[in-house]
Amino acid sequence: GSHDSFSYWVDEKSPAGPDQATAIKRLARISLVKKIMKKWSVTQNLTFKEQLEGGIRYFDLRVSSKPEEIEQEIYFIHGLFGIKVWDGLKEINSFLEQHPKEVIFLDFNHFYAMDDRHHYFLISRIRSAFGSKLCSVQCVEYVTLQYMWEKKHQVLIFYHYPLYREYPFLWPGNKMPAPWANTTNVHQLLQFLETTLEERSRYGTFHVSQAILTPQVKTIARHLVRGLKNTLVDRNLPMILNWVKAQKPGVMGVNIITSDFVELVDFAATVIALNDLLLEEDESTM
Repeated sequence: GSHDSFSYWVDEKSPAGPDQATAIKRLARISLVKKIMKKWSVTQNLTFKEQLEGGIRYFDLRVSSKPEEIEQEIYFIHGLFGIKVWDGLKEINSFLEQHPKEVIFLDFNHFYAMDDRHHYFLISRIRSAFGSKLCSVQCVEYVTLQYMWEKKHQVLIFYHYPLYREYPFLWPGNKMPAPWANTTNVHQLLQFLETTLEERSRYGTFHVSQAILTPQVKTIARHLVRGLKNTLVDRNLPMILNWVKAQKPGVMGVNIITSDFVELVDFAATVIALNDLLLEEDESTM
């Protein structure tokens, strides 16, 4: 999986988003401030298509309306506005059309400046984009690849807003817990990932291990122009990747792992390779 999957493009010309504090919104009227915001808002370099081609199958999504717009259009957001959600969904669906056995998870977990009207609009966009590819809510254990292929389903949508109850194809957000370490310290992060894996409930949900470091205000202040990638990600990714390599998948192990800048190391290939351990287990029990 990728963290803030959509953030490969953000609009420096737009106002700061409603996910930002009032003081930041005021400062963001200065174009230099927006350039700095972009350095800390972008967590991925690859487009959806490029991430999909690189093996990413879980997408972490934050969305917002533009309060100054009359229309109901919904955009991706991380400090600054990204592309229209509709354009992202179409790009993802185009990949799925070409690869009918691939399955993806779209996790809509943060909503800004949206009332029910905006949600109905977004949900109709999701349905229009994917149609019969959408997998209805089931017991998590039933959702095997074999099940998905038989039903010709390719998309699981997780929707962290009460309206999910009105649609059989919207999975509740609590089926995709993603505990967040909120630290700049790689050792604290790895300890947190270990602890939350141990606490992972044995049945009933998917689970995201967020292998990401989060800048604090003082981090940004000290390294304004360096940005997230140069300050936190580059030097810590190798250690994070070593943790990933040491994991085991399965009921008591890792499930979904997300990272920033997934192309900087062989992150996707390393996570995918963990599945070989499951195959070895199967063969040893036969």
